[in-house]
Amino acid sequence: MTKICSSESFDVRFPTSTMLDGSDAMNADPDYSAAYLRLKTDSTISGDSLVFTIGRGNELQIAAINILAQKVIGLNLDDALTNIGSIAKELSSDSQLRWLGPDKGVFHMAAGAVLNALWDLFSKEKNLPLWKFLSDMSPEQTVEAIDFRYISDAMTPVQALEILNRQTENKSKNEAFLLSNGVSAYTTTPGWLGYSDEKMLALTQNALDDGFSLIKYKCGKSLVDDRRRLSKIRELVGPDFPIAIDANQVWDVDLAISWVNSLREFNLRWIEEPTHPDDVLGHARIAREVSPTPVATGEMASSRIIFKQLLQSKAISVMQIDASRVAGVNENLANVLMAAKFNVPVCPHAGGVGLCEMVQHIAMWDSVAVSGPHQERVVEYVDHLHEHFVEPVRMSAGRYMPPQLPGAGAHMHQSSIDEFLFPSGEYWKNGVNK
Repeated sequence: MTKICSSESFDVRFPTSTMLDGSDAMNADPDYSAAYLRLKTDSTISGDSLVFTIGRGNELQIAAINILAQKVIGLNLDDALTNIGSIAKELSSDSQLRWLGPDKGVFHMAAGAVLNALWDLFSKEKNLPLWKFLSDMSPEQTVEAIDFRYISDAMTPVQALEILNRQTENKSKNEAFLLSNGVSAYTTTPGWLGYSDEKMLALTQNALDDGFSLIKYKCGKSLVDDRRRLSKIRELVGPDFPIAIDANQVWDVDLAISWVNSLREFNLRWIEEPTHPDDVLGHARIAREVSPTPVATGEMASSRIIFKQLLQSKAISVMQIDASRVAGVNENLANVLMAAKFNVPVCPHAGGVGLCEMVQHIAMWDSVAVSGPHQERVVEYVDHLHEHFVEPVRMSAGRYMPPQLPGAGAHMHQSSIDEFLFPSGEYWKNGVNK
């Protein structure tokens, strides 16, 4: 019986700010970083996970992870799986730590790191990729993993079971479709705000050639620049190819409404993160007043409680979950099921470092066990830093193809960890320390 014996953590930072990769109206110079956790066992497997940050502050995330990881040391995996719902509640319920949230922020994301590492262990022990491990769980097991506190007014355990039971007979067919076709992706690779027009257009052409069905561009710093960029993009891709824009929270509500409406001629697939991620009422008003342009958000929604309110208030037409913002797999199971109840497609956020590798598993579970295959689901893809992972994402004709190796996707090569460990790794010793 496999037992968790110890944990270790690593502050891993990549110098993406040197090329302006990831730059947008809110985040001018991100260094894509991983607060990386490894749960070590008395067997050959480890549970690997990470919380994505953009540089400074990664040390705070590491400190929180180290505190919460101690709560699972000594557990055996069979008991941990049986009690994973209770473990999730316990990680979020330490009263002194919860005071620093609750259900949001550094400790909430640290709880997600611990839970994601556990799911990585569960999958590795069964020799399955996480998407398959989750898909093979019974509806009852899935519901047992979810904390329904604060969301039962939107979705009860009985309703969650009903949603899952709808796909029970279709799972084999859905899985076969997934294995053959993957899940559709969109890309933000061409769209970073710090890129020149020439680089943006060259990368846009690459994305078209690679078969992506939607391309997203950053916006929100200058309306004149946005109109110039979108005009050039429309000239290249044509009037009907789907393009989306992402403001990364820089606008007040009134400004968001006027700005988006002034871009209506560009036939936008959605406006993403038009204002502060916690402003549910603001999103609801924006959604009403920029219609028919859809509103998308969720990559920085801190918990299932925010998602519940966004859905209840009809503030979003597209839900964007993130693999490491909320409390791990458990909370994302709830988020996906709530979206299914409200008939809102889940189009996960990815990019950064490791987020593509991680969130694809949730999207693929959704496609097998919850919503089934459908055209409205597109998963974000950004072509950064995949080479650092034991199983990098596999793309084919603009689609994510299912990972095959056991685990939840965050397992990074030790050589990459060693090179980019901050501040003592070879890169940071020899490069420019920040």
